[in-house]
Amino acid sequence: MQAYAAHRATQAALSTASSLGLTAHDAVVLHNSNKLTLRLQPCDVLARVAPAAHQSAQFELDIAQRLFEVGSPVAALEPPEVFARDDFVITLWTYYEPVTTQAIPPADYASALERLHAGMRRVDLRTPHFTDRISEAQTLVADHERTPKLTDEDRAFLAGTLDRLRQAVSDSGRPEQLLHGEPHPGNLLPTATGPLFIDFETCCQGPIEFDLAHAPDKVADLYPGVDHDLLRDCRAVTLAMITAWRWDRDDQFPDGHRLGVEWLSDLRKATAR
Repeated sequence: MQAYAAHRATQAALSTASSLGLTAHDAVVLHNSNKLTLRLQPCDVLARVAPAAHQSAQFELDIAQRLFEVGSPVAALEPPEVFARDDFVITLWTYYEPVTTQAIPPADYASALERLHAGMRRVDLRTPHFTDRISEAQTLVADHERTPKLTDEDRAFLAGTLDRLRQAVSDSGRPEQLLHGEPHPGNLLPTATGPLFIDFETCCQGPIEFDLAHAPDKVADLYPGVDHDLLRDCRAVTLAMITAWRWDRDDQFPDGHRLGVEWLSDLRKATAR
Protein backbone atom coordinates (compact mmCIF):
# COMPACT_ATOMS: atom_id res chain seq x y z
CA MET A 1 0.00 0.00 0.00
CA GLN A 2 1.09 3.55 -0.64
CA ALA A 3 1.87 5.70 2.42
CA TYR A 4 -1.50 7.46 2.62
CA ALA A 5 -3.49 4.24 2.21
CA ALA A 6 -1.26 2.46 4.73
CA HIS A 7 -1.87 5.23 7.27
CA ARG A 8 -5.64 4.96 6.80
CA ALA A 9 -5.46 1.17 7.01
CA THR A 10 -3.50 1.39 10.26
CA GLN A 11 -6.04 3.75 11.78
CA ALA A 12 -8.85 1.42 10.70
CA ALA A 13 -7.13 -1.51 12.43
CA LEU A 14 -6.51 0.46 15.64
CA SER A 15 -10.11 1.69 15.72
CA THR A 16 -11.46 -1.81 15.14
CA ALA A 17 -9.34 -3.29 17.94
CA SER A 18 -10.38 -0.52 20.32
CA SER A 19 -14.07 -1.08 19.53
CA LEU A 20 -13.62 -4.69 20.67
CA GLY A 21 -12.20 -3.62 24.01
CA LEU A 22 -8.58 -4.27 23.08
CA THR A 23 -5.93 -1.78 24.19
CA ALA A 24 -4.37 -0.69 20.91
CA HIS A 25 -2.45 2.57 20.92
CA ASP A 26 0.25 1.78 18.38
CA ALA A 27 0.93 -0.45 15.39
CA VAL A 28 4.14 -1.91 13.99
CA VAL A 29 4.14 -2.72 10.26
CA LEU A 30 5.26 -6.32 9.76
CA HIS A 31 4.50 -6.54 6.04
CA ASN A 32 3.17 -4.19 3.39
CA SER A 33 2.10 -5.36 -0.06
CA ASN A 34 -1.44 -5.66 -1.43
CA LYS A 35 -2.52 -5.81 2.21
CA LEU A 36 -1.05 -4.50 5.44
CA THR A 37 0.02 -6.75 8.31
CA LEU A 38 0.33 -4.99 11.66
CA ARG A 39 1.29 -5.89 15.22
CA LEU A 40 -1.09 -3.91 17.43
CA GLN A 41 0.30 -2.87 20.81
CA PRO A 42 0.11 -3.18 23.76
CA CYS A 43 -2.65 -5.78 23.22
CA ASP A 44 -0.24 -7.80 21.03
CA VAL A 45 -2.74 -8.81 18.37
CA LEU A 46 -1.90 -9.19 14.69
CA ALA A 47 -4.14 -7.33 12.22
CA ARG A 48 -4.41 -7.96 8.48
CA VAL A 49 -5.95 -5.05 6.58
CA ALA A 50 -6.96 -5.04 2.91
CA PRO A 51 -8.95 -2.68 0.65
CA ALA A 52 -12.59 -3.76 0.71
CA ALA A 53 -12.72 -3.75 -3.10
CA HIS A 54 -9.81 -6.20 -3.49
CA GLN A 55 -9.95 -8.76 -0.76
CA SER A 56 -10.80 -12.36 0.08
CA ALA A 57 -10.88 -11.98 3.86
CA GLN A 58 -14.02 -14.06 4.43
CA PHE A 59 -12.66 -16.87 2.27
CA GLU A 60 -9.37 -16.87 4.20
CA LEU A 61 -11.14 -16.68 7.56
CA ASP A 62 -13.48 -19.59 6.77
CA ILE A 63 -10.62 -21.86 5.76
CA ALA A 64 -8.35 -20.87 8.66
CA GLN A 65 -11.09 -21.36 11.23
CA ARG A 66 -12.04 -24.80 9.94
CA LEU A 67 -8.42 -25.88 9.83
CA PHE A 68 -7.92 -24.66 13.39
CA GLU A 69 -10.97 -26.61 14.53
CA VAL A 70 -9.58 -29.89 13.14
CA GLY A 71 -6.21 -29.34 14.82
CA SER A 72 -4.15 -28.27 11.82
CA PRO A 73 -0.93 -26.28 12.40
CA VAL A 74 -2.41 -22.84 11.67
CA ALA A 75 -2.49 -19.47 13.38
CA ALA A 76 -5.58 -18.70 15.48
CA LEU A 77 -8.10 -15.91 14.86
CA GLU A 78 -9.02 -13.34 17.53
CA PRO A 79 -12.03 -13.37 17.02
CA PRO A 80 -13.09 -15.36 13.90
CA GLU A 81 -14.81 -12.45 12.21
CA VAL A 82 -14.25 -10.03 9.33
CA PHE A 83 -14.59 -6.36 10.26
CA ALA A 84 -15.31 -3.54 7.80
CA ARG A 85 -14.18 0.03 8.46
CA ASP A 86 -13.37 3.00 6.21
CA ASP A 87 -13.24 1.02 2.94
CA PHE A 88 -11.02 -1.64 4.51
CA VAL A 89 -11.63 -5.15 5.79
CA ILE A 90 -9.77 -6.25 8.90
CA THR A 91 -9.12 -9.65 10.44
CA LEU A 92 -7.45 -10.10 13.82
CA TRP A 93 -5.13 -12.98 14.66
CA THR A 94 -3.06 -14.26 17.56
CA TYR A 95 0.41 -12.72 17.47
CA TYR A 96 3.14 -15.33 17.86
CA GLU A 97 6.56 -14.17 18.99
CA PRO A 98 9.15 -15.94 16.80
CA VAL A 99 11.17 -18.42 18.83
CA THR A 100 14.11 -18.32 16.44
CA THR A 101 15.51 -16.35 13.55
CA GLN A 102 16.90 -19.53 12.00
CA ALA A 103 15.19 -21.35 9.15
CA ILE A 104 12.72 -24.03 10.23
CA PRO A 105 14.46 -27.43 9.84
CA PRO A 106 13.31 -29.29 6.70
CA ALA A 107 12.02 -32.26 8.73
CA ASP A 108 9.82 -29.97 10.86
CA TYR A 109 8.68 -28.07 7.76
CA ALA A 110 7.74 -31.29 5.93
CA SER A 111 5.91 -32.63 8.99
CA ALA A 112 3.91 -29.40 9.41
CA LEU A 113 2.97 -29.36 5.73
CA GLU A 114 1.94 -33.02 5.80
CA ARG A 115 -0.27 -32.31 8.85
CA LEU A 116 -1.73 -29.26 7.12
CA HIS A 117 -2.60 -31.32 4.05
CA ALA A 118 -4.17 -34.01 6.24
CA GLY A 119 -6.36 -31.38 7.90
CA MET A 120 -7.25 -29.88 4.54
CA ARG A 121 -8.62 -33.22 3.39
CA ARG A 122 -11.19 -32.83 6.20
CA VAL A 123 -12.32 -29.37 5.11
CA ASP A 124 -15.19 -29.19 2.64
CA LEU A 125 -15.24 -25.73 1.09
CA ARG A 126 -15.66 -24.54 -2.46
CA THR A 127 -12.24 -23.24 -3.56
CA PRO A 128 -10.58 -22.27 -6.85
CA HIS A 129 -8.54 -24.76 -8.87
CA PHE A 130 -4.80 -24.23 -9.17
CA THR A 131 -5.29 -23.66 -12.91
CA ASP A 132 -7.39 -20.58 -12.08
CA ARG A 133 -4.27 -18.96 -10.64
CA ILE A 134 -2.31 -19.84 -13.75
CA SER A 135 -5.12 -18.33 -15.84
CA GLU A 136 -4.81 -15.07 -13.90
CA ALA A 137 -1.11 -14.92 -14.80
CA GLN A 138 -1.89 -15.74 -18.44
CA THR A 139 -4.47 -12.95 -18.60
CA LEU A 140 -1.97 -10.51 -17.13
CA VAL A 141 0.72 -11.44 -19.64
CA ALA A 142 -1.73 -11.05 -22.54
CA ASP A 143 -2.77 -7.57 -21.39
CA HIS A 144 -0.31 -5.05 -22.87
CA GLU A 145 -1.81 -2.19 -20.88
CA ARG A 146 -1.24 -3.92 -17.53
CA THR A 147 2.25 -5.19 -18.46
CA PRO A 148 3.60 -2.37 -20.66
CA LYS A 149 7.28 -3.02 -19.94
CA LEU A 150 7.29 -6.62 -21.17
CA THR A 151 9.04 -6.92 -24.52
CA ASP A 152 7.32 -8.89 -27.28
CA GLU A 153 9.92 -11.64 -26.96
CA ASP A 154 9.53 -11.95 -23.19
CA ARG A 155 5.73 -11.80 -23.45
CA ALA A 156 5.67 -14.64 -25.97
CA PHE A 157 8.07 -16.70 -23.85
CA LEU A 158 6.05 -16.21 -20.66
CA ALA A 159 2.75 -16.94 -22.37
CA GLY A 160 4.07 -20.09 -24.01
CA THR A 161 5.71 -21.32 -20.82
CA LEU A 162 2.56 -20.82 -18.74
CA ASP A 163 0.41 -22.61 -21.30
CA ARG A 164 2.77 -25.57 -21.70
CA LEU A 165 3.34 -26.09 -17.97
CA ARG A 166 -0.34 -25.68 -17.13
CA GLN A 167 -1.11 -28.51 -19.52
CA ALA A 168 1.71 -30.70 -18.18
CA VAL A 169 0.60 -30.36 -14.55
CA SER A 170 -3.09 -30.75 -15.40
CA ASP A 171 -2.40 -33.95 -17.34
CA SER A 172 -0.31 -35.55 -14.56
CA GLY A 173 -3.18 -37.66 -13.25
CA ARG A 174 -2.12 -37.11 -9.65
CA PRO A 175 -4.80 -36.95 -6.89
CA GLU A 176 -5.95 -33.45 -6.04
CA GLN A 177 -7.03 -31.91 -2.75
CA LEU A 178 -7.30 -28.59 -0.93
CA LEU A 179 -3.91 -26.85 -0.86
CA HIS A 180 -2.44 -23.83 0.91
CA GLY A 181 -1.42 -22.36 -2.45
CA GLU A 182 1.73 -20.58 -1.22
CA PRO A 183 3.27 -22.44 1.75
CA HIS A 184 6.63 -20.72 1.34
CA PRO A 185 8.89 -19.99 4.37
CA GLY A 186 7.36 -16.53 4.80
CA ASN A 187 4.00 -18.18 5.52
CA LEU A 188 5.28 -20.60 8.15
CA LEU A 189 5.92 -19.16 11.61
CA PRO A 190 8.37 -20.71 14.11
CA THR A 191 6.39 -20.55 17.37
CA ALA A 192 6.67 -22.02 20.85
CA THR A 193 3.99 -24.56 19.89
CA GLY A 194 5.73 -25.54 16.65
CA PRO A 195 5.55 -24.27 13.06
CA LEU A 196 2.21 -22.63 12.19
CA PHE A 197 0.94 -21.68 8.72
CA ILE A 198 -0.61 -18.31 7.92
CA ASP A 199 -2.12 -16.54 4.87
CA PHE A 200 -4.83 -18.75 3.36
CA GLU A 201 -6.19 -16.40 0.69
CA THR A 202 -4.40 -18.44 -2.01
CA CYS A 203 -5.95 -21.81 -1.10
CA CYS A 204 -6.89 -23.90 -4.13
CA GLN A 205 -7.45 -27.45 -5.33
CA GLY A 206 -4.55 -29.31 -6.90
CA PRO A 207 -1.83 -31.96 -6.45
CA ILE A 208 0.37 -31.70 -3.33
CA GLU A 209 3.36 -31.06 -5.60
CA PHE A 210 1.93 -27.61 -6.36
CA ASP A 211 2.29 -26.73 -2.67
CA LEU A 212 5.70 -28.39 -2.35
CA ALA A 213 6.95 -26.23 -5.23
CA HIS A 214 6.81 -23.25 -2.84
CA ALA A 215 8.81 -24.94 -0.08
CA PRO A 216 12.61 -25.35 0.14
CA ASP A 217 13.98 -28.21 -1.95
CA LYS A 218 14.92 -30.36 1.07
CA VAL A 219 11.32 -30.33 2.31
CA ALA A 220 10.11 -32.27 -0.73
CA ASP A 221 12.83 -34.88 -0.13
CA LEU A 222 11.24 -35.62 3.26
CA TYR A 223 7.58 -35.50 2.21
CA PRO A 224 6.18 -38.98 1.40
CA GLY A 225 4.93 -40.02 -2.02
CA VAL A 226 6.14 -37.09 -4.10
CA ASP A 227 6.18 -37.27 -7.91
CA HIS A 228 9.46 -35.47 -8.53
CA ASP A 229 8.87 -35.01 -12.27
CA LEU A 230 5.59 -33.28 -11.51
CA LEU A 231 7.29 -31.28 -8.75
CA ARG A 232 9.81 -29.98 -11.29
CA ASP A 233 6.97 -28.79 -13.54
CA CYS A 234 5.15 -27.22 -10.58
CA ARG A 235 8.28 -25.33 -9.56
CA ALA A 236 8.65 -24.00 -13.08
CA VAL A 237 5.01 -22.91 -13.40
CA THR A 238 5.19 -21.26 -9.97
CA LEU A 239 8.24 -19.32 -11.08
CA ALA A 240 6.44 -18.33 -14.29
CA MET A 241 3.44 -17.03 -12.32
CA ILE A 242 5.40 -14.92 -9.85
CA THR A 243 7.49 -13.59 -12.73
CA ALA A 244 4.33 -12.49 -14.54
CA TRP A 245 3.03 -10.71 -11.43
CA ARG A 246 6.23 -8.68 -11.11
CA TRP A 247 5.53 -7.12 -14.53
CA ASP A 248 2.10 -5.82 -13.51
CA ARG A 249 2.22 -2.03 -13.69
CA ASP A 250 0.36 -1.91 -10.35
CA ASP A 251 2.65 -4.39 -8.59
CA GLN A 252 3.84 -3.05 -5.23
CA PHE A 253 6.25 -5.84 -4.39
CA PRO A 254 9.53 -4.34 -3.11
CA ASP A 255 12.10 -4.15 -5.93
CA GLY A 256 9.58 -5.93 -8.13
CA HIS A 257 10.87 -4.84 -11.55
CA ARG A 258 14.41 -6.01 -10.84
CA LEU A 259 13.04 -9.35 -9.66
CA GLY A 260 10.91 -9.62 -12.78
CA VAL A 261 14.00 -9.30 -14.96
CA GLU A 262 15.99 -11.72 -12.80
CA TRP A 263 13.23 -14.33 -12.65
CA LEU A 264 12.72 -14.24 -16.41
CA SER A 265 16.35 -15.23 -16.76
CA ASP A 266 15.95 -17.97 -14.11
CA LEU A 267 12.83 -19.27 -15.86
CA ARG A 268 14.63 -19.56 -19.18
CA LYS A 269 17.37 -21.59 -17.51
CA ALA A 270 14.87 -23.80 -15.66
CA THR A 271 12.83 -24.60 -18.78
CA ALA A 272 15.86 -25.17 -21.00
CA ARG A 273 16.90 -28.29 -19.09
